[in-house]
Amino acid sequence: MSQIINLPWLSRRLKVTDSTDPALVGISGIVVDETRRTIMIDTGSKEMTLAKNTIRFTIEDEEIDGSLVGQRPEERIGKAYRGI
Repeated sequence: MSQIINLPWLSRRLKVTDSTDPALVGISGIVVDETRRTIMIDTGSKEMTLAKNTIRFTIEDEEIDGSLVGQRPEERIGKAYRGI
């Protein structure tokens, strides 16, 4: 498994694969900002802010559970994840 979870996500393509809000499933775009609890993507027609803890998404064909990455990007990049 690649370590995309430990790399910066800015300017990478993200696609929502599962969510507690069914309207978000299938949305994709380029990551333009990331905070502790949210990811902002540009879908081409608008910018959307997504709560990390409510979505499961893919970046470069790696599926990531948003509830596991609820920290600032600079903290996420240096963190060791077990069982992923």
